[in-house]
Amino acid sequence: MAIEIIPVPDLGGADKVEVIEICVQPGDVIEVEQSLVVLESDKASMEIPSPIAGTVVGLKVNEGDALSEGDAILELELAGEAASASGDDSTPSAVDSGVVEAAVAEVEVAQPAAVDSEAEAPAAVEAQLVPVPDLGGSDAVEVIELCVSVGDDVSEGDSLVVLESDKASMEIPSPLSGKVIELKLSVGDKVSDGDDLAVIEGVVAAAPAAENPSASSSPEAPSSAVSSGSAATAPAAAPSPSASPQVDAAASAGDSSASVYAGPSVRKLARQLGVDLSKLKPSGPRSRYTKDDVRSYVKQLVADVNSGKVSGGTGIPPVPEIDFSKFGEIEMVKLSKIAKLTSANMSRNWLNVPHVTQFDDADITELESFRKSMKAEAEKRGVKLTPLPFLLKAAAAALEAEPSFNVSLHADGEHLVQKNYIHIGVAVDTPNGLMVPVIRDVDKKGLWELAAESAELAAKARDGKLMPRDMQGACFTISSLGAIGGNGFTPIVNAPEVAIMGVSKAQIKPVWNGAEFEPRQMLPLSVSYDHRAINGANCGRFFTHMVSVLADIRRLLL
Repeated sequence: MAIEIIPVPDLGGADKVEVIEICVQPGDVIEVEQSLVVLESDKASMEIPSPIAGTVVGLKVNEGDALSEGDAILELELAGEAASASGDDSTPSAVDSGVVEAAVAEVEVAQPAAVDSEAEAPAAVEAQLVPVPDLGGSDAVEVIELCVSVGDDVSEGDSLVVLESDKASMEIPSPLSGKVIELKLSVGDKVSDGDDLAVIEGVVAAAPAAENPSASSSPEAPSSAVSSGSAATAPAAAPSPSASPQVDAAASAGDSSASVYAGPSVRKLARQLGVDLSKLKPSGPRSRYTKDDVRSYVKQLVADVNSGKVSGGTGIPPVPEIDFSKFGEIEMVKLSKIAKLTSANMSRNWLNVPHVTQFDDADITELESFRKSMKAEAEKRGVKLTPLPFLLKAAAAALEAEPSFNVSLHADGEHLVQKNYIHIGVAVDTPNGLMVPVIRDVDKKGLWELAAESAELAAKARDGKLMPRDMQGACFTISSLGAIGGNGFTPIVNAPEVAIMGVSKAQIKPVWNGAEFEPRQMLPLSVSYDHRAINGANCGRFFTHMVSVLADIRRLLL
């Protein structure tokens, strides 16, 4: 049995065309014109058929390879008549011209025939009639998409129309740069070689005084001129009419857009932008996907992100839109900028951070007794000593004792940022929405200083006078609802921080002291943390230290 190497046939001038699908495997018995591989350029996809029958011995290419004319595709073991026929052919890579034309779906524009450079006349602007180029033998090919409109400026190589035969779609590029003056066809028309396509006004070289005789006599010279002095078009291959009707049936391996109805340029744009075509709604004829569909999809995603609507990129079904007016009278209240930013941040943090919340009660009986005893001194200093400064000091002490809480996850996902400073944010309810000013170096400040600074920042927040720097750099956040009420809540971690503490309303509760129940003032606390950075044991140690400090503030001196 003879072994023959099957090469890549003439690609109509295309080079480095990507292999997007391999249609056969070693051991497969194939017939003449059976597809071997599918190639895709930036203009079209093309199936390369086998010129002979036989058994596949080995593959010479892989998906993702870039091939040019003459590159080896596979080794084929010929059988019977095919083997004897190959013995008469001194060129094992010879492929029937009709098969070659069927394999090439790229529509390229050839360069004008060589002319004597000394005889060329100056360039001129003129309107030229652009015809349909050679379609490789296909006839009455349908126009399925117009890529330009009258008045559009096009560059050489820009797609003008998309045609579709029974096997593949092809984009017809412009042979010159200029402005589209007139379109000679419409979607649904049937066209053949030489039919009028468009009139383009562009700069072209005037007719040469004398042509190079060798160029005019060359069998490779273009045969269909656009108009006097215009560039000619080279043959563009069309798919074999005997093949299956699947259009652009293959995309890269694993691409969920492989079965959608779209041209090669649309697929390329979708790949570049990371868009899954199967998620789009086609707007082209017969549910064909267009470039505008891809662009509109990406534009909407960007708009959703900018407006805080994150559901479109998370795979979570969006909340359906409801007309509430049918249930009764309503009023539309516009969200403030702060409210919209808070909504976007909370959604982002909730979706990105794996939350865990632990709860505990701190006995603040002695703390409250001491705080109330300092009321007169606080009035002399002109400050109000609330429970907040004690919570800040206790949190700072716990962050020092358990450094695993004083970190942030690095953006590369491979490192933790360990912080050697302690800045704590305090959530403040304001008329404009939730604000979180940051108190810096809490571990280095006393209770009086913390009381004054927290009151000053809270006032600035309510008056809308906080600067951006006043709300940046926190290691940890305290959110207190103690003045409002409640037995507990689950606060949302404010990334890039990894933990936040919720404070609820203190209550007198009976606590067993080993001999009897006695009334104690208990403060409900909750700590939510990012489970990627903090484990339950870390939170247990953090909470234990904080509760012990709040129960006996003398521990702050240790």
